[in-house]
Amino acid sequence: MSAELAGRVALVTGGSRGIGRAIALELARAGATVVFTYVSNAEAAAETEKAIAEAGGKGRAQRCDVADHDAVEALVARILQEHDRLDIAVNNAGIARDQLILRMKPEDFDAVIATNLRGAWSVCRAATKPMLKRRAGRVINLSSVVAQMGNPGQSNYAASKGGVEALTRSLAREVGSRGITVNAVAPGFIDTDMTRDLPDAAKQALAERIPLGRLGTAEDVARVVRFLASDAAGYVTGQVIHVNGGLD
Repeated sequence: MSAELAGRVALVTGGSRGIGRAIALELARAGATVVFTYVSNAEAAAETEKAIAEAGGKGRAQRCDVADHDAVEALVARILQEHDRLDIAVNNAGIARDQLILRMKPEDFDAVIATNLRGAWSVCRAATKPMLKRRAGRVINLSSVVAQMGNPGQSNYAASKGGVEALTRSLAREVGSRGITVNAVAPGFIDTDMTRDLPDAAKQALAERIPLGRLGTAEDVARVVRFLASDAAGYVTGQVIHVNGGLD
């Protein structure tokens, strides 16, 4: 345990597994009290709570679909009621509905935008209100390497993450004068549940495209989020930090 973020309250959306779980754990280890959201996998959320407790941290799960704007507002209001502050907001919740554009249904495009982009916007809107009053805060949005590279079959996902990066830069300019930093982290190919299901040959082919020669880990991403949430990153804002092993 560290005292780096002691006394601070963090919200991590989509924190029940994968990169979100790693972020919730990392912030809790740094001393923050963490509220993380999930939508349907209560068992995974309970496992994250247990992992935080075993690490000596403080954290709890809260069901919330970030695509529901009113639910986001209610979640932040509850955090403020319980803790009287919100110092860090991490927008990690995201979904994918991959398909080639000619086969993609409009509802699949809308669903991805609603969660990945509008959901991030809703959290930013709700979280920055108390931060503006305190004249301090950290907002960290999760983007993706596909926002820069593009990817066949992910026109909706790539568009949502490109929007997240634009949202990040715009919000940083809006709230910077009040001591709030807003940054994005763009992971590359990360070893998560989805990539673990790939055949070994496919994973090897991915690794060969990466100068560091390996897929990233959720912890690689979480450590960068921890830095951006800390006082050490007080003069970093409006940036997209690529965590991709050198992948172009």
